[in-house]
Amino acid sequence: MSKTFRDWKIDEPQLLPASVQDFVAKDHLAHFVVSLVSEQLDLAEITASYASEKGQPPFHPEMMVALLLYAYCCAIYSSRRIAKACRERVDFMCIVALDPPDFRTISDFRKRHLKAISGLFVQVLKLCEKAGLVKLGHVALDGTKIKANASKHKAMSYDRMEGRAAELEAEVSQWLTAAEAADREEDQLHGANKAGDEMPDWVADKKKRAEKIRAAKAALEAEARAAAEAKATAEAEAQERRKAEGRSKAGKPATPPSPEPDPKAQKNFTDPESRIMKSKDGFVQAYNGQAAVDAQAQIIVAQDVTQDAVDYRQLVPMVDAIETNLGRKPEQLSTDSGYCSEANLEALESRQIDAYVATGRAKDAVAGMAKGEAAAKAGDASADVPTRVEAMREKIKAGGHGSPYRLRKQLPEPVFGQIKQARGFRQFLMRGIEKVRGEWAIICTTHNILKLAYMSDPG
Repeated sequence: MSKTFRDWKIDEPQLLPASVQDFVAKDHLAHFVVSLVSEQLDLAEITASYASEKGQPPFHPEMMVALLLYAYCCAIYSSRRIAKACRERVDFMCIVALDPPDFRTISDFRKRHLKAISGLFVQVLKLCEKAGLVKLGHVALDGTKIKANASKHKAMSYDRMEGRAAELEAEVSQWLTAAEAADREEDQLHGANKAGDEMPDWVADKKKRAEKIRAAKAALEAEARAAAEAKATAEAEAQERRKAEGRSKAGKPATPPSPEPDPKAQKNFTDPESRIMKSKDGFVQAYNGQAAVDAQAQIIVAQDVTQDAVDYRQLVPMVDAIETNLGRKPEQLSTDSGYCSEANLEALESRQIDAYVATGRAKDAVAGMAKGEAAAKAGDASADVPTRVEAMREKIKAGGHGSPYRLRKQLPEPVFGQIKQARGFRQFLMRGIEKVRGEWAIICTTHNILKLAYMSDPG
């Protein structure tokens, strides 16, 4: 007995819906993003940049922004993959209205308006707050290492740079000398239309690489000088503060910082602004992405990218960014031990934020406490005692399992997991710290858009 199957009408012409909006269901994310961009977001900064009527009319900025945001929501980041989706996926077709831009148009639009698009983070964040998804009762701060668009094998240490540059320049010099000596023979070999002393590609490449090495070496030297000057200034200011507070103690002056780069300091030739950082995957060429996450619905309330592998210098800027974005400070803040320092705890205290900062081992703080107690018993009022770290340790210990301290991992880690694992964003596409900051802002913006789409109605 034969089975009856449905007709497979592969060659039968199809009548398309009356509107491209009918390609997908009414509650589809594509409709949400289009509505969000066209009705809720202010794109005046982008549209104002189109002043001339010359040439072909460009694609509508609202459509291009909606396309980029929706693509990032769908974990599609490459301009070529976005352009392909516009031709093959009905959800993308309903956004571009069957008029797909090519990959170069998408890429150029993103580059041209990267700063303005990254600025949409605050607009979306305020919509999340309006929808009740942000309370600032408790915020957790953390950082994650994200690979740069560069290989760590394309880097060279300062100690190696001088020798390698000299080797390459010597090879080029030898070839040019030989070329000059054999000018007549090469003229006969190459013909009358050529001078016979043209440099082959490999010579040009080596010369260019030597120049890049020299430039990288100079950059490392400039960075070392700037760091030495900054450290010397900070030491002088700290000494002045101690004198003013009557805490200055006689002793051997500190060794002045060296203006010379560390011989092991490296520069990457693909993305010189990226750094080698230690991550869960070992040492990678990367940037450090920062995110402050609100406890109400895991909304990112502040974000940034730094070239610094350590986190403690990011705490104050991130806390202040929360207030800049939303006009108020969080009531509580938790972080891991990477943000722990006397200065950071003092900054949180001065801002009247209830802090829960992991202290880690912090052996120097314990030793300092013991030293301070001994000095106090001896009547030494000039002792410099780092009491805040020890007090934080006792505060966390006294809080037990119900302490807000536990949220330091429960909030940021799932967000980083959603970004890296669920949405597959493990490497930046762009190069240079400013472009990478813009790209990270878009990633964080679309994280909040997804929360807004599936947890509440922005209207």
